[in-house]
Amino acid sequence: QVQLVESGGGLVQAGDSLRLSCAASGRTFSSYTMGWFRQAPGKEREFVAAIDLNGRNTGYAHSVKGRFTISRDNSKNTVYLRMNSLKPEDTAAYYCAAGRTAVVATTAGAYDYWGQGTQVTVSS
Repeated sequence: QVQLVESGGGLVQAGDSLRLSCAASGRTFSSYTMGWFRQAPGKEREFVAAIDLNGRNTGYAHSVKGRFTISRDNSKNTVYLRMNSLKPEDTAAYYCAAGRTAVVATTAGAYDYWGQGTQVTVSS
């Protein structure tokens, strides 16, 4: 069982930056691929970024590539999402997820555990 707690969301202006954090419980954090997803009101949850077990491989949605960076610190059981040049269309609840897979997974079904989410609101 893995419990995930996101933090770092907030209200920012277009062009600003934020860093989201996701702290995981348990001793097996390094056994999980970690992902970030987001869901805007009235829309389906969508993939944002993912990072594999040791952080060597990452994957990004086309809409955030070049602006967002995912990273992890296995010694702190934490995964991060650095978000630069934020746009109003990035407004959503952001969810952290952990999956028992060794690959960078982009679909929600590949993940086994989810956090409660943190809200990011970008004003124009």
